[in-house]
Amino acid sequence: MSKKAYLILENGQCFEGQTLGAVGEVIGEIVFTTGMTGYLETLTDQSYYGQIVLQTFPLIGNYGIIPSDFESEFIGASAYIVKYPCENPSNFRSEGELDEFLKKRNIIGLSHIDTRAVTKIIREYGVMNGKITDKKPENIDLEEIKNYKIKNAVESVSVKEVIEYKCVNPKYKVALLDFGLKRNIVRELTKRGCNVWVFPYNSTVEDIKSINPDGIMLSNGPGDPSENYIIIENVKEIINTNIPMFGICLGHQILALAHGFRTHKLKYGHRGANQPVKDLISGRVYISSQNHGYAVTSESIDKDVADQWFVNVNDKTCEGVIYKNSPIFSVQFHPEACGGPHDTAFLFDKFIESMGG
Repeated sequence: MSKKAYLILENGQCFEGQTLGAVGEVIGEIVFTTGMTGYLETLTDQSYYGQIVLQTFPLIGNYGIIPSDFESEFIGASAYIVKYPCENPSNFRSEGELDEFLKKRNIIGLSHIDTRAVTKIIREYGVMNGKITDKKPENIDLEEIKNYKIKNAVESVSVKEVIEYKCVNPKYKVALLDFGLKRNIVRELTKRGCNVWVFPYNSTVEDIKSINPDGIMLSNGPGDPSENYIIIENVKEIINTNIPMFGICLGHQILALAHGFRTHKLKYGHRGANQPVKDLISGRVYISSQNHGYAVTSESIDKDVADQWFVNVNDKTCEGVIYKNSPIFSVQFHPEACGGPHDTAFLFDKFIESMGG
């Protein structure tokens, strides 16, 4: 049975709700996502490591728990906030309901709070830390909440050893650096005839070259991209191999940093399945799925090295880059898009073409 629980923001505001999933206390960076579906993909997306995820759509859990839709084996978020969790899901693929699933995974949640009010606070003041607790908030230590910082994010979610995924009729070998990857990246590659070797985040150019890959991918992942010093230095050397490369989300940011560009933190980030991005070459606008709190700083892109390819229609931030003197391109959004629109899945075909397909 649910009992009272509370969300305390670092600015001192407090919201009363009910427990969901595991019971206890947790501190994290609060972010909101606007997706109306795809809550399973959101929960199992490792890019949410260290964050408390708030769903703006009010009813979550209505189609139950479907393990084949997971983007990883583990829940990425530190905690989960919804307005109304569905207690009686209806779906022939469902294997359970949200509250029990979170309890089994020991993930603390919160329900029945005004999620719209919390979202409006974050939109106005920017991303902030928060604490979920089942104890009545008295003598709140706001400094403890304010001082929380996500640490060792990529290291915590990356594979520890190389894993190989084989397709039926392999034509290409792809080395995929895992910074917190979503499974559907692997699916999109294997269905296009690629055998995929997933490498740990700190793999070197020698590690990558050991499989003699036709292409290299840099995955999505959590945290501040500029803090990944080892990865950035390794990628600088990998770039010099002149092997075709494709970066997604954090991979996009790492490629930019390895080329000497800059990144910056967004006020409240882009998280949801309805983000419009414009192709500056064709002029076409696509609807994309996104989950990121940082962006490549457009003004830092050296025009002798690369061109900005996509921009976000809403705030004009950089959403994609094409490099001029090497077979490399990257995007901030998720072309594998599970859940979300499939408008930009053609980028995987472009990657295949760059490998000779």
